[in-house]
Amino acid sequence: MGIDPGLTRCGLSVVQAGRGRTVYPVSVGVVRTPSEAELAERLLRLNKAVGEWMDEYSPDVIAIERVFERGNVSTVMNTAHAVGVLILAAAERGLPVHMYTPSEVKKAITGNGRADKKQMTVMITRILGLAEAPKPADAADALALAVCHCWRAPMLMRAKVSVKELENHRRQQQGRLGKAKSVFNSKQAHSPEQ
Repeated sequence: MGIDPGLTRCGLSVVQAGRGRTVYPVSVGVVRTPSEAELAERLLRLNKAVGEWMDEYSPDVIAIERVFERGNVSTVMNTAHAVGVLILAAAERGLPVHMYTPSEVKKAITGNGRADKKQMTVMITRILGLAEAPKPADAADALALAVCHCWRAPMLMRAKVSVKELENHRRQQQGRLGKAKSVFNSKQAHSPEQ
């Protein structure tokens, strides 16, 4: 499940990973909250809507855009509040969350970390074989996040396995070193003085 976080508009998408780089769209939508409503009410509405999506589609993992400084502190804070609610909804359901920066998503989808909205929409429409471009941009961004994770998840898994293998190797080497030190110390203790 890909989520483009926002308090006014929050893009939601569900995709199914296929073989290789094939990804199938399942559902896409946008949750809107009225800007005139109190913050707590807006967050509650967002939590309820996202929770319903998670319960209906039972995703394996959640991919969310990482909040970054955009210049407008109010917008950043509202987005950060929304991200907190989204992560909480996932945690309540035991779902792992992966976060990606906008440039990581753009690079994965278009090959250019500085791609604009139009380029992103064209590519996500093409990648998913959609008859028409998803609208609004929040919906396209949510799909892009989901596709990005589908493509990066195998790399993340390999990296996780590699780290475990390195840790096991390190432990084995420490064990061998410890045994070698014991043998050396034992030989030193039993060797005649010169």
